[in-house]
Amino acid sequence: MHAKPSVRKAHAAPKLKMRKTLADAGEIARTRAEAEAAIADAQKSNERLREAIDILPQGIVFLDADGRYILCNKKYSEIYHKSADLFQPGAYLKDTLRIGVERGDYPEAEGREEEWIAERLAKLNRPGERHEQTLSDGRVILIEERKTADGGVIGLRVDITELKEREASFRLLFDSNPVPMIVCAQDDERIISVNEAALSHYGYAREDFQKLKISHIQAFEAEAPWTGEQTNEERVARTWKHIKADGSLIDVAIYSRHLIFDDKPAVLLALMDITERKRAESRLAFMAQHDGLTGLPNRILLRQKLDELLVGTRRSGEKVAVLFLDLDNFKAINDTLGHAIGDKLLKGVTKRLKSSLREEDSVARLGSDEFAVVQAGVQQPEDVAFLARRLIDAVGEPYLFDGHTIVSGASIGIAIAPGDGDDAEKLLKNADMALSRAKSEGNATFSFFESEMDARAQTRRRIEIDLRDAIENSVLQPYYQPLVDLKSGRITGFEALVRWPHPERGMIPPGEFIPVAEETGLINAVGGLMLRRACTDAARWPDDVRVAVNLSPLQFRVGNLLSVVMDALKHSGLPPKRLELEITETLLMDKSDQVLATLHALRALGVRISMDDFGTGYSSLSYLRSFPFDKIKIDQSFVRGLASNHDAQAIVRSIVSLGKGLGVTITAEGVETEAELSCLRAEGCDEGQGFLFSRARANGEITQLLLAQCEANAQAGNALVA
Repeated sequence: MHAKPSVRKAHAAPKLKMRKTLADAGEIARTRAEAEAAIADAQKSNERLREAIDILPQGIVFLDADGRYILCNKKYSEIYHKSADLFQPGAYLKDTLRIGVERGDYPEAEGREEEWIAERLAKLNRPGERHEQTLSDGRVILIEERKTADGGVIGLRVDITELKEREASFRLLFDSNPVPMIVCAQDDERIISVNEAALSHYGYAREDFQKLKISHIQAFEAEAPWTGEQTNEERVARTWKHIKADGSLIDVAIYSRHLIFDDKPAVLLALMDITERKRAESRLAFMAQHDGLTGLPNRILLRQKLDELLVGTRRSGEKVAVLFLDLDNFKAINDTLGHAIGDKLLKGVTKRLKSSLREEDSVARLGSDEFAVVQAGVQQPEDVAFLARRLIDAVGEPYLFDGHTIVSGASIGIAIAPGDGDDAEKLLKNADMALSRAKSEGNATFSFFESEMDARAQTRRRIEIDLRDAIENSVLQPYYQPLVDLKSGRITGFEALVRWPHPERGMIPPGEFIPVAEETGLINAVGGLMLRRACTDAARWPDDVRVAVNLSPLQFRVGNLLSVVMDALKHSGLPPKRLELEITETLLMDKSDQVLATLHALRALGVRISMDDFGTGYSSLSYLRSFPFDKIKIDQSFVRGLASNHDAQAIVRSIVSLGKGLGVTITAEGVETEAELSCLRAEGCDEGQGFLFSRARANGEITQLLLAQCEANAQAGNALVA
């Protein structure tokens, strides 16, 4: 009964042992699975790591503590493509270096292979250092290595060949550039490098230059050229003063650029020496505001200084005077003795004016022989009058130049602020008007500005404006005064006289607007208009009636008078022989070749040339020798009161005799009485003109006058036939 339990116990032990074995096998399987999974994960991580480092643009290498390869990326193999087959995990770096040296991959090792390998391996123990390596194909590789926590090394390789080439190009450009160039450390402004041009230009030795900071060669400036918030253009526009080795100062425009120089932040400075340019600019600025001959301020600078002075005097209540000074007879001196003497005279006058003024006064040259003096601190007009007399006396003293004793005077016009104007332009204008009055009263005198002068100037300005409008709209008209043959009483021609019918003022006398036309240059337009109108009108008159047109000397200066006359004859159809052109003897005063050539050309056309106002000039007889005139007109001043003036009779007799000897027609102007007419006939004068015969008439009346003469001639002819 006790045998069965024993049997059950005997069979239980093997079962327990089997269960334990099965449990151990399961644990092993689980462990193996976990290990395989871990290996798979590690492989995936390794693959991801390789993928990550393979896409990097730099070469990456991992070495263990013994210097064996663990891993390198694709870029590393590309950089060392000749040795890529050697970079296997477990391979020693020293072995790959030795094989590479044997293959000639590292030209730096040639002749010192083992030493070079030892130096290269020693650098592994100095992590953090950066060094360069040159390969056999010329590429330059930058190497940087760092220790890992387990004693290994992670290395970085960068192909810097292109950068080195750019550096070499920069060095070449820098060293051989003709522009002085300096490289400065960005942090402490120390001069790191200079090119040959900078050494030559500044005069420092290279070792001395590189001991300096940029601020050491700057005058008056403490900051570096690249500091501040300005743009590069603003810095360039600014001029810096630099000190050369000899202590001289130069003006420099600096172009700056930040860069890396010897692996450190630096600034490249290109230094443009603009000293001469600045001097030239200063000279140009001086010339723009000063007279080139005398060195005195010109009108621009005078206005500026005068306006500044007027601002100050408004607060102080003092007066300022402007004295406009013009030399007397300067043109005659210039023409007779030459411009060189004229220039010396101007310099001499300048010296005397300056010596006659106080320090607070100033003088400027405004034109050919015009000067302006500004007198400050004026209390009363007598102060200005005293200065004016002193200036006239100083200028009037004789000058001695090149053996010539020259005497010149000065006329002065005066305007005083604030009464005569409170700004520079108005004062100068009013002083100029006062000068015109002084010159009209005689030489070596002065005149104060008066308000009536401004009124006259405004009137003149109004005339100029209206005259321009009258010319543009052909308002001006020729009126004609007869020229009468004194023997037969027949009208031989008419003198065209310009008339201006103003819509508001009525008929304006020529004496009012002709001077304005000559001063403004409008006389050319007036003369051309009258010439065309006169030729057109005369073309409708009888064939034996001429028309005379006055010419201004200013019309000859333009240079197109011949073409203007030819154009008027062509468009009107008037034969040239029926046109007389009257000139005054003042035209021939300078005996200009151009004037004489124009007169001869006109006469060659068949146009008659007449000398007007004969006897009122300087040397009429000499002018008669210079050109063969067709007619001489005796000025009315010799005709007026001729019957009772024996001197005038003698003069008229001489002129008539002269005309007969030269074979020219003699015409007397201003005949107003029968007594004057009788005397002229008795002396043998050919023609007469004046109110005794007729006033100047419009063209419509001239036609009627000529018709009446034709009818009278016809009646006289019929009477003779009967």
